[in-house]
Amino acid sequence: MSKVGLSTASTYPESTAHGFDWAARLGYDSVEVMVGIDALSQQVSAVRQLSEHHGIPVSAVHSPCLLFTQRVWGTDPWGKLERSAEMAATVGADVVVVHPPFRWQREYAAGFVDGIAALENSTGMVFAVENMYPWRATSKRGLEMYLPGWDTSLQPYANTTIDLSHAAIAQTDPIAMAERMGPRLRHIHLTDGTGSAKDEHLVPGRGTMGADAFLRHLAARAFDGHVVVEINTRRATDAAERERDLVESLEFAREHLAVPAP
Repeated sequence: MSKVGLSTASTYPESTAHGFDWAARLGYDSVEVMVGIDALSQQVSAVRQLSEHHGIPVSAVHSPCLLFTQRVWGTDPWGKLERSAEMAATVGADVVVVHPPFRWQREYAAGFVDGIAALENSTGMVFAVENMYPWRATSKRGLEMYLPGWDTSLQPYANTTIDLSHAAIAQTDPIAMAERMGPRLRHIHLTDGTGSAKDEHLVPGRGTMGADAFLRHLAARAFDGHVVVEINTRRATDAAERERDLVESLEFAREHLAVPAP
């Protein structure tokens, strides 16, 4: 059964240190570090010390490629990926998660597929490119805001990530996406969504994406990559509610990863 990690994004706006503490106390197997505006998340030594202090490994590093992290670690996107690989190697992670370029990053996008392959060769690190989604408001038509495209299953990346909340916005079947990726699927962001235009990152099982069937599909195919809970707990009214969401997500993952689909 795949081990279940916790993304530090799941405890935002609490700090990276809080993310490690939650993961260790609740029994998660590992942590994915979202490199963001929290200064601790940007410091290799701090991340390594948190991992050692709590006795919990870092399974992945999420590169700072979100809209609100555009200036974290500078503005050169390739420099960000190189630093992400350096952090991952230092703290013992074996995956760097990265989003496809925004369409306005034309030069970066033009060489992205080949550049990711070159980085994997030069660093020995897995760069698992994450599925995204068309940007839309209320209509079903969306704007392609990512290049070479939001559906990473259609691109020749050696390693990929499936995020169930992103699949919900795109209104795409995550099992079909996983089938297209085949052995290239190396990383999962376990969450949920309802198909709205919002990136909801719900507790798995509270949306409409069939997260339980998706996990059983992975188990039946002996998926051996990382399954990382990445939910939104910003609306939690207190620590007790946040804890309930994190515990429910962990229990959901372990229950359905342990039961292969027929």
